[in-house]
Amino acid sequence: MPNSAADTVSPPPAGAADGTTVHVDRSWWSWNGAQGGYVAALALTAMRDERAARGQGELPVRALSAHFLAPVDERPLHFSAFALREGRRTSMSSVTAVQGGVPALTGSAVFGRTGHGPVYDGIPAPDVPRPEACPVLALPSSLAAFAARLEIRPATGARPLGGGQQAELLAWMRFADHRPLDAETTVVLADALPPALFALWTEARPVPTAELTVHFTDALDARPADSWALVRIRTEHAGGGWGVDDSTIWSGDGRLLALARQARTIRDGLSAKHPR
Repeated sequence: MPNSAADTVSPPPAGAADGTTVHVDRSWWSWNGAQGGYVAALALTAMRDERAARGQGELPVRALSAHFLAPVDERPLHFSAFALREGRRTSMSSVTAVQGGVPALTGSAVFGRTGHGPVYDGIPAPDVPRPEACPVLALPSSLAAFAARLEIRPATGARPLGGGQQAELLAWMRFADHRPLDAETTVVLADALPPALFALWTEARPVPTAELTVHFTDALDARPADSWALVRIRTEHAGGGWGVDDSTIWSGDGRLLALARQARTIRDGLSAKHPR
């Protein structure tokens, strides 16, 4: 689980159901609450912990879905997870996070054993310069405090708020402490770049995530040792005050790690074709 000395885990409050209570430090803020990818990663950890408490063996996660019901702040955030199905090869779990008595997140995960089957890679990694050849990008701390925990190096000329022609951003990313990639860190990175519409705009506006789903590949089963990931985010559609962003995450050696899709609200309702 992504953590730091500022993130603390404690037993659930008296009278609460079994689960985990987390205090999210403000260094994980994005706009007016905790970064959604980090909260989703905590939810995944809560489901793993519930499986372990039942004596279930470690299984790779194959899919994670999170619905964000309210912004998360620094108050105690309590996760309750439970099993939906326990099969010989596949396990499914559900999780709810409550803060101040109000649901903040609900989600689910699919865990599955590694097996044998066909191999196919339809999304090869783009041919871009290596991270050390790319400049460092610092996101504004007032909008994305969590970015200080990451090293972000754009791999193309596209920049957030650069007024470009395509709603796509591509960057090398790793945690500042160089932690290796795993499912939880990959979830954080899937939500770490600004919304792809920012590549078109020249002025920031809130585009919060309502739902995030991440599908993981078997490349994560062995937990790649390299800390770098190449992350691409693109807006597939925007209209009616909503947008759909797709993210693709590759390891440093070019293996596909995960595919993610987000449903976002565009708060001021302006068209992507007419940025303010």
